[in-house]
Amino acid sequence: MKLFSGTASQKLAEEVAKLLKLPQPNGRGILTNASSELKSAEAENIYPSRRNLTLGKFREGGLKLPLAEAEVVRFGNSEVKVTIKEKVKNQNCLVIQSSSNPTDTNLMELFFFCDALKRQEAKKVIAVVPYFGYAKQNIQHRAGECISVNVVIRFIEAIGFDKIYTFDIHAEATGGVFSIPFKNLSAFPFLAEKLASYFNQAGINRKEIVLVSPDQGAVEKVRNFGRFFYQSENFSQVVIEKQRDQNIIHKARPLGLYGNVKDKITIIVDDMVVSGSTLIPAIDLCLEKGAKDVYAAVIHHDFTSDAPKKIQDSRLIKFFTTNTIALAERQRFEKLEEYSIAPIIAKELSNL
Repeated sequence: MKLFSGTASQKLAEEVAKLLKLPQPNGRGILTNASSELKSAEAENIYPSRRNLTLGKFREGGLKLPLAEAEVVRFGNSEVKVTIKEKVKNQNCLVIQSSSNPTDTNLMELFFFCDALKRQEAKKVIAVVPYFGYAKQNIQHRAGECISVNVVIRFIEAIGFDKIYTFDIHAEATGGVFSIPFKNLSAFPFLAEKLASYFNQAGINRKEIVLVSPDQGAVEKVRNFGRFFYQSENFSQVVIEKQRDQNIIHKARPLGLYGNVKDKITIIVDDMVVSGSTLIPAIDLCLEKGAKDVYAAVIHHDFTSDAPKKIQDSRLIKFFTTNTIALAERQRFEKLEEYSIAPIIAKELSNL
């Protein structure tokens, strides 16, 4: 099997490869580079090898296979070209690529990887899409709207992918739209265990902590998180009723809070944060209702340009998250605590 990384998930793919004990040929680490230049005046950037990695059957002591190579070129007119520089005929190939911001660009690159691999007669092409873009656009809120996620799924199927993995897709029912094998992995248990360890080390009893759902749609996600955080099925949660204005993007307001947060440490649990329009009002409401401190546990951080600053400037104590989406340095902030999902992916891939 061969493992490729799209440009949106390079570091994550590197971590997965290390966990799967890929060899380090010629003392150069686990990466090989393609040509560092493209002899064309049309090309703005070339991404050497895109951290493309080779994966074979998991064996103790490492995988005895050379690294695969591919090339992603972006042209001055924003077009992208993917070239596979490895023999993949009759082999299973796996591509890791989040469809995060810029969503359309990263999706097209994912599609082109599949097409290039199929043209080289790969036996199967499987995608790990840690963050599945457009997943929030899964129903028609107003007359005349498209259902964007269904369109993306039709693209994925038409281009020839054989199986899709993702993490905590916004609505689990979306999995039923796929006609090819689809698996929705969850990082909530992983993140819950990380937070439990954090509070244990801080000497904070989990009985002092209450979990908060920032809207009605996140209730089941909070239950999933709580089972692993408390190591029990018996725990209470607080629910915030939210109203979103469908005529104004990133505009939402809380209408009320159901449950008791007075003198409690609260953790707001959700699958994603984009602009902070749900999270920040929820923080303020918890504090207004008497919460001592507020933390957040979020799987995906598909931030708008001003979201990191808004969260940093808010009254939140800490923002716990995962690396399903690669952050630029300018998007990082002091309150952010990020954990890698590479162990989850590596465990799943080792079973293929």
